[in-house]
Amino acid sequence: MNNFSTVFRGYDKEEVKSYLDNVIVEYEKLLNSKKLADKEINDLKKKLEYYENLESTLNRALFSAENAGDDIKKMARREAESLINEAKRNANRIINDALIKAEKASDSADRLKRNVELLKGRLKRIIEGQLEVIEEMDKLDLKSDEY
Repeated sequence: MNNFSTVFRGYDKEEVKSYLDNVIVEYEKLLNSKKLADKEINDLKKKLEYYENLESTLNRALFSAENAGDDIKKMARREAESLINEAKRNANRIINDALIKAEKASDSADRLKRNVELLKGRLKRIIEGQLEVIEEMDKLDLKSDEY
């Protein structure tokens, strides 16, 4: 507190007025400082809110990216399984086709063997028949005078 000089009928008006002017100036400075501090606090609150929203958005994006990654992995696994199953089906089909062709080839070979055996038998009978004819011819006594 300030000690004012006393004059007739109280304190010196000029000193009091000067003191009050100083108080007003100091009060205005404090008021301006408070306004600046309030403005800075509001700015910082807005920035904090912005960064909190940004953090929330980034968390959602990260969560979405993780889910998308999981979905992509699942789809890739399903596609791989599908490709493997298709390859197995194709392999089985190729094997079955090969087995059928092999069986047909074996049947053809067996049929050819039977036909060869039949032909050999026929030729053998024909040759034996011819041999019999030759033997019969040897047995015949061909007399030239009978004619």
